[in-house]
Amino acid sequence: MPKFYVTCGSVEWIIEAESARQAAMRLMDEMLGAHIWIYDDVELTEQDRRDHLVIETLLHLGTEIRVSQRGAQRCDAGVFGVPDLLDDWDRMMTAVSRLFVAAGLAPRRVLPTPPQSSGDRRLPR
Repeated sequence: MPKFYVTCGSVEWIIEAESARQAAMRLMDEMLGAHIWIYDDVELTEQDRRDHLVIETLLHLGTEIRVSQRGAQRCDAGVFGVPDLLDDWDRMMTAVSRLFVAAGLAPRRVLPTPPQSSGDRRLPR
């Protein structure tokens, strides 16, 4: 599986993924995965959930995710807008959450977690 250098704001990760877009979505999933609880809270409206995600995204990410196979701070594999990826992530999480609830299962992350390597996934500073 290809290795991608994924950068967004001050966040830099090395991610194994099948495509540059999947690597960008993986970063979104990692950054927003801690907020999966919003899909369990029945008192939150769709707009409340969306507002929460937008605020978290504005606090922790930039406006675009740059993906490269040649090194950090490059964009040879693509540049993806965070608002578009956020919309996609929210739609996937809403659908998956509904499926898990209908099946009586606890919500889980959308994208599978690859096996951990012995090194840290973050780039050294």
